[in-house]
This record gives sequence, structure tokens and C-alpha cells, in this order.
Amino acid sequence: MSELNNIALKIIENGKGILAADESTSTMTKRLDSVNVPSTPENRLIFRETLFTSSSMTDCIGGVILYDETIKQISSKKKKITELISEMGSLPGIKVDTGAKVLAGSKDEKITEGLDGLRERLKEYYKIGVKFTKWRGVYLISKDYPSKLSINSNAHALARYSALVQECNMVPIVEPEVLMDGEHSAEDCYKKTSKVIERCFEELILHKVDLKGIILKPNMILPGNKSKNKISNDEVARLTLKCLKNCVPSEVPGIAFLSGGQSEIEATENLNLINKHNDTNFIMSYSYGRALQQSALKFWSKDIKNIEGTQKIFNHRAKMNTLAAQGKWSKDFEI
Repeated sequence: MSELNNIALKIIENGKGILAADESTSTMTKRLDSVNVPSTPENRLIFRETLFTSSSMTDCIGGVILYDETIKQISSKKKKITELISEMGSLPGIKVDTGAKVLAGSKDEKITEGLDGLRERLKEYYKIGVKFTKWRGVYLISKDYPSKLSINSNAHALARYSALVQECNMVPIVEPEVLMDGEHSAEDCYKKTSKVIERCFEELILHKVDLKGIILKPNMILPGNKSKNKISNDEVARLTLKCLKNCVPSEVPGIAFLSGGQSEIEATENLNLINKHNDTNFIMSYSYGRALQQSALKFWSKDIKNIEGTQKIFNHRAKMNTLAAQGKWSKDFEI
């Protein structure tokens, strides 16, 4: 078993998942504005450190995706953030793309940038203890989208990124996110997500990426958020599994879903049903941002010094998702 495969498995084995705490400063500012907390570097760190020192980091969270600002901050215990996370038994990771920009040739679509200078940045991150990285490609769904240009360009970028990351002995998280914005049906999401994932793996293989040393971070198969054609949670699980079975090579050790605009309970329930029906060898876990943090953030905003109370809320959400990653969750367990 390769070292990269060991790292990938350590992150998502035994129901553990990933805390996506890699919101950019502008995104984190929106989150803090929404709960009336000033977005200062200190406040951003206080909230994140509250999560990083909670007991569920040991029991439920196998990896944390950080943002460049956070990874360079020093905790209140005078420790580097990477050390703090490692001591809790979790692995530190980092978002390395520089964001989605307008795709030349298709002005409504996006291409993710950040390949220039990436090799050098990766070496620096590796030196400070980073074990895995993340890069997100985003795709619109409509009658005309995602275009072939968007599918091919983002797949190529994800593959080049992954090859560079593995060259530096870290595990790449490959995140092709087909957005849930729109009026599309779940069937349309299924067809277009399948095309996106298939093309990503064609490029990963072409770039000689070791598929045993990656984690795929896809969207679930859902109707658009403005769609009139809603489907059951069971159908979400069935279509998601069908898509992944058909499109993901068997060498890939695991899949950590993004929550993509679902509520906390929806993201947990859908993950649970996916695992109840999972007849593949893939580990199916979670890599959630808002769906892990939102309740904790709302509670924390009322008194940012109430660390223990905030951690209790976060620990509950992490525990629920870890149960769901094992197909053992029930609504009865919710507070």
C-alpha cells in the first residue's frame, strides 16, 4: 500500500470525514456578517480554533482543509495551526486553487486558476506539515451548460494540479462541483455530472495520477434548487450511487461528498442513505463546510467566548455525519 493511499484512507476511514474550513476571507466575511460578528483575522481564528480543538476532531474528523490565511496564524496556545490539528489526531490540508474566474470563450462559465507557481507553493506547504490539498472546479447546469469547453478545461486543470500534488507527496482532493443552482431535474444533474466525472478521470489517467492516492469530492445527484421536480432522499442516494459506480475507477479509495447548499439535516440524511445502499468498495464520507459549521456559527455568534457551548453544537453535527458515513444515522439522534 502506497504512502499516499495510507493518507487518503486515514482521512476517511471508520466513518471519519473532512471539515472544509477553507473559506476565503471574502466568503468567511459573508458568513460572519450574516451572524453580526466583525470579520477580523482574530475573530476568524477564534471561531476556527474553537472547532479545531473540539473532541470530535479526534473521534470524527480525519482531515481539515485550511485557507492560506489560517495556516499561517498562531493559535491561542502559541502553536502552529497544523500542529494543533495534528495533535487532535486529524490531518491538516490546504486549498491551493486561487478561485474560479470567467472562462475565456464562455463568459457565463468559470475556470479555476492557480497552477502558476503551484509547485513551489506545494513544497512550502509540505514543509509545514500539510498532508493533503484541495482544488475545486465549478460547472453550471442549464440547457447549454456545462459546455465541452468548461468540462475539458476544468478536467485538465484538476489533473495538472493532482499530478503536481502527488509529486510533492501529498494527497489531492479532486473536487468537480456541478452546482445545484437552477431549474434542472435530477436526471439532468445525473447526466451532466457523469460527463464531468468521466472527463476528469480521463485527464487524471492521462497525467499519470495514482488513483489510489486521491479522494474524489463530488456533488450528490440532486434537482436544481429552483426545480419543480423534487425527488425523495432514497432517489438521491440511488442516482448518486449509480453515477459513481459508472464513472469512478475502482482504484479510488474514497469519495467525500460536498454538501453543496443542502441544509445540515439534508446533507446528513442523504449521506446516510447513500451508505445504507452502498454496494461498492468505495468509502463514502463527507467533506462539509456549512453543513458542519452553520449551527455552531449561529450559537458562537451570540457569545464568542462560549467555546464549550459552541464545541458541543459542532461535536453533535460531526457525530451525526460520522454515523451517516457508516449508514447508522437516524433522525431520532438529532437534538
